[in-house]
Formats: sequence, structure tokens, C-alpha cells
Amino acid sequence: MKKVAVFLKGHIVFVIATLCAIVTSIIVPPDKEYLGYIDFKTLACLFATLCVVCALKNIKFFSIVSRKIIHSTPNFRICVLALIYITFIGSLFIANDMALITFLPLGWYVLSETGNEKYTPYLFVLQNISANLGGMLTPFGNPQNLYLYTKFDIPTGEFMKIMLPPFLFSVALLTVCAMFFPKTKMELKGKEYFVFKPKRTVIYLILFAISIIMVFSVIPYYIGLAIIFVSVLILDRYALLRVDYPLLLTFLMFFIFAGNMSRIDAVRELFSFLLEKNALVFSSLSCQIISNVPSAILLSQFTTDYRSLLYGVNIGGTGTIIASLASLITFSEFCRVRPKEKKKYFGIFTLFNIGFFVLLLGLCLLLV
Repeated sequence: MKKVAVFLKGHIVFVIATLCAIVTSIIVPPDKEYLGYIDFKTLACLFATLCVVCALKNIKFFSIVSRKIIHSTPNFRICVLALIYITFIGSLFIANDMALITFLPLGWYVLSETGNEKYTPYLFVLQNISANLGGMLTPFGNPQNLYLYTKFDIPTGEFMKIMLPPFLFSVALLTVCAMFFPKTKMELKGKEYFVFKPKRTVIYLILFAISIIMVFSVIPYYIGLAIIFVSVLILDRYALLRVDYPLLLTFLMFFIFAGNMSRIDAVRELFSFLLEKNALVFSSLSCQIISNVPSAILLSQFTTDYRSLLYGVNIGGTGTIIASLASLITFSEFCRVRPKEKKKYFGIFTLFNIGFFVLLLGLCLLLV
């Protein structure tokens, strides 16, 4: 029972999604239309990406690359910028939650090995914002993007053109925030060495490329999924065990919840009315309560204004600590390394995230 309690506590979004699916299934009893709720391509692409990322993590690929970058930085401020940019760019390719799981430990490693632990809440908050906002540019950078990209069949060029202005604005804001860190000289004391595995690395990068072209429908998603699954099973079956299955199940539960909600007349009329008034504001605010991924899945049932929806569910990842699953991952990691500073972290998190949310919302209101 204790293990179950720990699991539920660590996957609160999955628990909420499951409860929502169960409650709405009572209102709308299961029938043949339920199969139409599920976006199998989104689930397949997400699973494939997570498989390859876990395999790359198992050969320490990200740690090797990141440490080479960190060792080349001349001072603490530049090092912080490097960590922020690594997380930001990482979320473009491996999704925001995986970017944080990969690069937060690196941030703590740098701080602890250089005697700068007091900056942990500030760095973690900025890495968290970097992960949430960095992935907005690409269809596969954030789970909600992958869903909306496939849901509305958005052309790739148009998708990136829509998201480029808030993406560049986010880079500028994060860079300004990093300028407040001191330019003190530092030297890493750690002497961790990792063995580079070129053959495995090349194979996994090829598989990663396949997971990307699956998103763009260059090959049928079920073929790409089969290639990746079999390859990873043969090369590193333990990577399959490390896949974030609760995240996949969370998507499945929210697909059911969103599908049922769209069949309730009163809900459909209310949401359609609110989204018609201002889809950007409503979608970004809904993220603050039910998180950005479920907001994207739910609200996409009631509007075709994918431009406003894209802006809303991406900038909506900032704000409250439940606005994004990635933010809960960061909070959990911070509590592990600095358990006595939870209140301090929460205060800094709220201040920075609300600031980013307000500024980005203002920009996007000008764009729509």
C-alpha cells in the first residue's frame, strides 16, 4: 500500500485524469464512439520519442555532451546561461519533461561542485521555464504541441511561423534573467567520466530521427513505432522499462475525458461561448487550473482556432505550479536536493512564472 501511495502522490496528474475519465464515463456511458476519442498517432509518436530518449540517457549521451559544454564556460554567469540554453534547446527535441529529468541533475551537479548551492532555487526555476517555453517552437517539443499538430493537421512551416515570436521573446527574457547571476570564476571539482559508445550513439540518433519523421508523416507512424520498439528491445530492453508510461496513460485518460465532455450539451455550449470570446485568454487561464496538456486536448474539441490555442497552452505552462507537469517534476527534484527550502522555492517560482506569463500573454494578444 505504501508503494501505491508513493506512486499516486508522484503521478497526481495521472490520478486526476483517471478520475475525470471515470466521472464523465458515468455521464456518457462507454460505446463505440470511445475509439474515436483516442489519437493513436500522438500516443505512438510520444512513446517512440520516450523510448529513444531513455536509451540515449542509458549510455549517458546527454551527460557527456552537456559536461563538455559546461567545462568550456569561463565563469558562473556564462555557465548558468549554458545550463538554461541546454535545457531550452533540449526541450525542442526531447520534450519539456524529459529535458528537465535530463538537465536538472546537471544543474545541481554544477552548483554543488562549485560551491554555489544558494542559487539552486533560481537556477531550477529558470531551467523549468526554459523547458516549458523552449519546446513551443516544434510540433514534438511539448506533448500538447504534438497533439494539436496532429489534431488540426497544421503545416510544419505554419506551425513554426506561429510560434517563432513568443519563442524568441522567451529566449530574450531568459537571457536577461541570467544576467543577474555573478560573473565569478569557477572550477568543477567532480571527476566523473563516462565511456562514449559511438556505435550505440549513431544507432539511437538514427532512431531519434525516425521518431521525428513519424511526427511529420514521412513514414506511417505504426511502421516507425515497430522499428523503434524492436530496435530498442534488442539493444537496451531496460530503456523500455524507463519510459514514462503514466504520462502515456494520462494522455489516454484525458482523451476519454475530453471526448466525453464534448458530448455533453451544456459543456459544449459553455466552452464554445468562452472560446469564441477569446480563445487565447481562456485556454491560457485554463492551464493554470487543469494543466496545459489536458487543456489542449479538452479545448480542441470546441474550437478550430488552433493559432490562439497554440499560444494559450504553450505560454499557459508558466504561471501556477500545476500549469505544467514539468513544473511538478522540477519541484520534486528541488525538494530532493534542498528539502528545507520549499517555501523559498515556491515564492521564487511564483514570482518568475507569473512575470513570464503576463509578459508572454501580452505579446500573444498583440499577435492574434
